[in-house]
Amino acid sequence: MSNANFPILSLIIFLPLLGALAVGVIANIRLAKIAGLAFAVIELIATAIVLLLFNADIGNTFQLVEHHAWIPSMNIEYLVGVDGISVLFLPMSALLTLMVIIASWNSVQHQARFHLALLLALEGITVGVFLALDMALFFLFWELTLPPIFFLIGLWGVGSGRRGAAIKYTLFMLFSGVPLLFATIILAVNHAASVGGGIPQNLAFSLPVLLETPLPDNLQALVFLLLLLGFAVKAPLVPFHTWLPTVAMEGPTQMAALLAGLKLGVFGIIRFAMPLASSAAVQYSWMLGILGAITLVYTALIALQQTNLRRLLAYASVSHVGLVIVGIASLNMPGFQGAIFQLLNFTMIAGSLMLAAGFIQHRLGSTEAIHLGGLAKAMPRLTSFYFLFALASIGLPGTSGFPAELLLIISTMLAHPSISIAALSGAILSAAYMLSFTRRAFFGPVTQAGVKQVQDLRPRELALLCVPALLILVFGFFPNSVLKINRETAETWLSRLLDQPVLANDVQRN
Repeated sequence: MSNANFPILSLIIFLPLLGALAVGVIANIRLAKIAGLAFAVIELIATAIVLLLFNADIGNTFQLVEHHAWIPSMNIEYLVGVDGISVLFLPMSALLTLMVIIASWNSVQHQARFHLALLLALEGITVGVFLALDMALFFLFWELTLPPIFFLIGLWGVGSGRRGAAIKYTLFMLFSGVPLLFATIILAVNHAASVGGGIPQNLAFSLPVLLETPLPDNLQALVFLLLLLGFAVKAPLVPFHTWLPTVAMEGPTQMAALLAGLKLGVFGIIRFAMPLASSAAVQYSWMLGILGAITLVYTALIALQQTNLRRLLAYASVSHVGLVIVGIASLNMPGFQGAIFQLLNFTMIAGSLMLAAGFIQHRLGSTEAIHLGGLAKAMPRLTSFYFLFALASIGLPGTSGFPAELLLIISTMLAHPSISIAALSGAILSAAYMLSFTRRAFFGPVTQAGVKQVQDLRPRELALLCVPALLILVFGFFPNSVLKINRETAETWLSRLLDQPVLANDVQRN
């Protein structure tokens, strides 16, 4: 591990938390908003600096590591660091949070300072999830995401069932924490047993240490399935997916954009579940692939039946998660890199689509297709951006969705030819439900009086959507700008799973 000379990772964790505190103590609402926006901008700059400091040629170790004792009696540490898996999620998370803050600038009037403070706090905690290299610290950040999300859904939701949606989300996430906690304890105790030490003095929660600690065969399957269960709820995967459509319909669209754009559960599967129980991950990769395929096709078929844009986008997000899981289960370079690429696409594409739906909801009070006929005539600028994001979502060449989906489909064909049929079917269904809804909602005659009078994107909203649109095109035409950052880490990740470094390199050459 390479240690940091300056604690920049701690800075990007605690800077948003400091911003949340500043927003809370500033009495003037306008000044509080400006202060919150300033902290979000500085956070984006700081995360970009982390990306610049990251050396993509080093894939076998964590970089910019900060290591401090936290609970010495149990060997729990404050240990944070980055690698090719996590480094790109930092600026993308900061960008999406900044977009959400700008999108809600005028739409949130009730307790606006509290709303902004919760968004900043959630940003800092989310960055902590991506950076934590101690499993106890990771679990702390994981659980700390619950309070701000609970209040953001319950207090600023757009549906009458927003409080029920907040409770449903919280119960699902509390359930997911139980298997994660059990798996963490098993890993820590196994380390103590492997070194012949006692408890608690020889417990270990450090990810680098646990990766080097042999896990007996009788614990491999148990740890893998516990971690998979915990992360599958957050991802979400079928049958744990129902909370996302509920939140999308009842909660604020800004919150739905964050939940659709930041897939912490899938990140957890890649970061912890697969490498910590590598033998079981390889043994049960077929099961993981089938679970991903079921999620992909089942939720795509449900999306085909939707008449509400927010609910459709929620099911589309779950369906794309299924494709990512199929790619991860392939255990090859195209699958790994395609999965990371697609997770970044969630931030740019799914998050932007949900924000666009929020603009429509705020203006018309509905995102039902029957209320949106002919929207392209009244809102040509919003329609143009929506159409670009929709095409990127279905993987149109020239957008960032194309290289990601291509890598995932290729990886599935190489590893699981039978499951590749589901991957291809998912791509077809994705085009079907996105284009079908677009035709009904945006084109045709204007049938509602409200649509005739609706205002198109304001300059602030226009500038907001320009950034992800530009990134989608840049990454679509230059995908290697993303792939080269995690290539070395991908090789290390695969060699750990397959225990044959040469095989990982062969996969890349092929």
